Amino acid sequence: MVIKKKLSLGLGFLFFIIFALVVFCSYYIGKLSQEAGHILRDNYNSLIYSKNMISSLENLRTAVANKIFNPAVAHDAPDYFTLLFERERTEFEKNLAAENRNITEIHESVYVDSINRDYEIFLKFSRQINHGSGSGALYFNQFQPAYERLKQAIDQIHAVNFQAVARKSQIASQDSRRINSYMAGIGAFCLVLAFAYFWYFPFYIANSISYLAEKMRQLLKKMDMAHDIGAKDEFSLILQAIHLIESKYLGDSKNRNRSET
Repeated sequence: MVIKKKLSLGLGFLFFIIFALVVFCSYYIGKLSQEAGHILRDNYNSLIYSKNMISSLENLRTAVANKIFNPAVAHDAPDYFTLLFERERTEFEKNLAAENRNITEIHESVYVDSINRDYEIFLKFSRQINHGSGSGALYFNQFQPAYERLKQAIDQIHAVNFQAVARKSQIASQDSRRINSYMAGIGAFCLVLAFAYFWYFPFYIANSISYLAEKMRQLLKKMDMAHDIGAKDEFSLILQAIHLIESKYLGDSKNRNRSET
């Protein structure tokens, strides 16, 4: 195998090691990023939806309670509480619809079904009170229990997704540590291969050239021309030896040709 081919193979080997390491690191970094994205996209959204539903639910209860317990205020600003109720109802239903499309955890669908069911009951009693057919007894006996059940179901949605975020974050952290150990192992292996290449290949080239230079020196000694060599390094020695041999033999050949002519 010629030196040029060996150099090409050696450099190609180093390039392959670097390329394999880059591909491996890129793959697992992308995998970690994708896992983190899933956590934010699914569970974080459910946390936002549940928080918004709790806020809207509190405002709905405030609007309904003022119809019964603050009749003077409700009488002075009837449109305010009606508009507040309708605005918060729209906001609650928007977040509830979004949560219905974002069920990702075990038992989450059970709590979402409970919210859908309890919300219809809550809305029915709210409308009765808002239309003036409600009383304090209706508020405490039916409306308030419906509110508590609905709030509890929303709290369960929040708890399930919060626990999922914590669990997946822990898993992602464990995966990160495992991937880091893999990357460290593969990086160390690649470094060992690279060091082995850097040790072997210069050693192989240097030994070959040294062997050739020594042979040239021995040849010059046999030809009684070693005293004409002043070079210290191998390449200069080889070049000078070739020049001396070329001068001697080519010069002798030209002198013979002239004498014959």
